[in-house]
Amino acid sequence: MSIPRIHIVTLGVSDPARSRRFYETLGWKASSASNEGIVFLKGGAGVLALYGRQALAEDAQVDDQPTGFAAVSLARNASSKAEVDEWFDAAVTAGASAIKSPQEVFWGGYSGYVADPDGHLWEFAFNPYFVFDEQGNLALPD
Repeated sequence: MSIPRIHIVTLGVSDPARSRRFYETLGWKASSASNEGIVFLKGGAGVLALYGRQALAEDAQVDDQPTGFAAVSLARNASSKAEVDEWFDAAVTAGASAIKSPQEVFWGGYSGYVADPDGHLWEFAFNPYFVFDEQGNLALPD
């Protein structure tokens, strides 16, 4: 059995071109594999895909029914509180909605939330208990 991995996270978006501009402003790099229908963005070891919301629902053979809070957030972990503040401010400047300003949190870290132009939640967090490897990947203990 192979090691479980998440290779691509696909976000259903209302306007792939607008979302591409938003994520590129935050440092994601679009791949030449992108086209009018789907955008592939490289960031570290992962890939973020932006696909039309209705097309994604059709592909999965489900109804496109916006639900408000989808009970999912994506997270980017920083190496300091200052880095969280930088990322948060950059996202809001690029068009994200500020949901929860960065602040000290109950588990001993520091985090804040933004929503991208389609409402997808992103948490920017500093966790003093996390360690990163040489490539900047989160190194969780076994």
